[in-house]
Order: sequence, then C-alpha cells, then structure tokens
Amino acid sequence: MWVLVLFDLPTETKKDRKVASRFRKELLNDGFGMFQFSIYTRFCASRENALVHSKRVKELLPENGHISILTITDKQFGMMELFIGRKKVETEKPVQQLELF
Repeated sequence: MWVLVLFDLPTETKKDRKVASRFRKELLNDGFGMFQFSIYTRFCASRENALVHSKRVKELLPENGHISILTITDKQFGMMELFIGRKKVETEKPVQQLELF
C-alpha cells in the first residue's frame, strides 16, 4: 500500500510558513518522502500499517489549508505514468520490505 498526502497550506505570514514547514518536517519524520513539493508518499507493507500512518497524519493537521490523504495499492502506484516536460520517466521499482514473524 502507498499513502499519499497532498496539501495546499497558506504561506502568507511568517506564522503560516512556520506551520507549513513543521507539517512537512513531521511527514518526513514519519517516513514520508517528497514526491512533488506538496505531495508526500510513504510505502506501507499492509493496509493496517497504512491506516496507522494515515491516523498519524490526521493528528498533525494544521488549523488552515487543504489536506488530502489517499491510500492506493502498490499495483495502482506502479501504473502511474511520470513525465518531465514531454519526456516519459521510468518509475522506480518499490523497495522490497522484509518482514520477520
């Protein structure tokens, strides 16, 4: 599973910029990586793990702005087409996670 966090936070005032910066830093601390400037992604080994990280993001929500959380399967994420300008870019293969029971 992949958890995507898409957001548009206000940055007009110094306080707004600080809140937006703190939100991004907390996403990074929780293992998310920047996909685009306001889109962060995180791979999760299971649906339950994805729910845990979605819940953590909900606890971080700032007072203002628009935030969306999208959970998709690894197969759906792999079907994404990426372009830089008109040039198609190959998507990275997902990292293999080793689980010990």
